[in-house]
Amino acid sequence: MFYETNVNNHGLEHDPFKALVAPRPIGWVSTLSKNKQVNLAPYSFFNAVSDLPPMIMISSNQRKDTLANVEETGEFVCSLATHRLRDAMNMSSAAVDKNVSEFDLSTLTRAASRLVAPPRVADSPAALECKLWKVLPLPSGPGDDGLSKYTLILGFVVGVYINDDYLSGGLFDASKAGLIARMGYMDYCHITSENIFSLNRPKVSEDGRNASLIPGAWDGKYR
Repeated sequence: MFYETNVNNHGLEHDPFKALVAPRPIGWVSTLSKNKQVNLAPYSFFNAVSDLPPMIMISSNQRKDTLANVEETGEFVCSLATHRLRDAMNMSSAAVDKNVSEFDLSTLTRAASRLVAPPRVADSPAALECKLWKVLPLPSGPGDDGLSKYTLILGFVVGVYINDDYLSGGLFDASKAGLIARMGYMDYCHITSENIFSLNRPKVSEDGRNASLIPGAWDGKYR
């Protein structure tokens, strides 16, 4: 099949786009309003965009509390969502009143951050403390009457918390942490040791005209 996205003439019950661009990591974003009200919400339009400097992006659908708080304070924290915390993560997505804390709604414990004001999810294996770089309204889509529906939040990662229990041999153990990611529709996936594999990047010849693959698991060298 083939369909044009400006008319979405795919003929399916649900738009397949997000099912094709998957899995997507979940940014479990905590923010504070100017009045110190804590907000927590999961975002699947989330990813790293660079490592020098370390930066991440979040794309917000409509003007939600997270976007308003980030614009007001310039700070946010992205905790990692895990299989063990999946129900709490799901509950924190509820569109409750802005005066309701999703930490309380999801019965989650807060932990103080080091460099920013918003707290992190205490039980999460890792969290990224971030400061805003830029807010960028994205172009409007078909049927949006010229109004932008999504807003891109770009931030610097100024601090990283990792629970030492999830460090193995000097590496962060994503399978032990049990990270989850968003698929399409209402589907998620779960990282386990059985579905992780490593590859060595190709080794390029000295003249730059050829390359070879190094068999086996990663040898610990970046190429």
